[in-house]
Amino acid sequence: MPRKYLPTRLAAVAALLLTAGALSAPAASAKSADAAPGDAYVLTVSTDPATTDYDNRRVDVTGTVTKADGTPAPHIPVTVEEVVRFTTWNPWGDPIDPTYYEPRELGRPVSDADGRFTIPDVDIDHVGASSLLNVQQGVRITALYDEDGDLDTPQDGYFADTTVTADARSSSVTYTVNRKRLKAGDILIVQGRVTLPEGVEPGDTEVFLQTYRESQYRVRTTTRADGAFMMLVRVRDYDDTFTLRTASRDMYVSGASRSLPITNTSLPRR
Repeated sequence: MPRKYLPTRLAAVAALLLTAGALSAPAASAKSADAAPGDAYVLTVSTDPATTDYDNRRVDVTGTVTKADGTPAPHIPVTVEEVVRFTTWNPWGDPIDPTYYEPRELGRPVSDADGRFTIPDVDIDHVGASSLLNVQQGVRITALYDEDGDLDTPQDGYFADTTVTADARSSSVTYTVNRKRLKAGDILIVQGRVTLPEGVEPGDTEVFLQTYRESQYRVRTTTRADGAFMMLVRVRDYDDTFTLRTASRDMYVSGASRSLPITNTSLPRR
């Protein structure tokens, strides 16, 4: 499933700085001891509150920029982003990034005379039409200052991040199947209904049906206004994993998962 990644150069800068140990880690207050050898600045970022939920999604993002000796660094432009994260589906155990990133720039505040910057009343939420399948409930807030403005020279970049916990309400899915024992060529029919928390409309909730362990899903659909859905799929001789998953359009409503009691009689006996 395609997703937008953290901008390539920004991600590269953050990764390189992390590897080199040059990132100025978030802290409650900036002190001279926070600066790594050779650092000219220390960057911090935090949010108030640190946790959001369905009814309370807004936070104030604040941070500081100080010089290596702990004195305030005024007039410093800082790029602040919200990064919604998704767990990478990886049944093969490949050494790949376990997380997808979907970034959204929140602003480019400039530090004041005390080295502080603020973006008030930020909506911690998912923006866009991409699926929320496998979304993580921790939303990252990042802050970056690059001295020369060139992300291709990361040695003069400073990065900080913090995580906002997004508490999601639970949902559920019920289903029926036309048969529990099928063979290659048979049609599996799955009908069901998604139930979301009271007051949340279930229409357009995404539903995914997996039939093979190496594919995240084989069929996808969306629910009707009442939360009902139906899916049909022709069974193959190697289908061995029948799982139903849902994903709400709202980041603050968690998806549901159910394993289907399907036996594919065409699978070789072990």
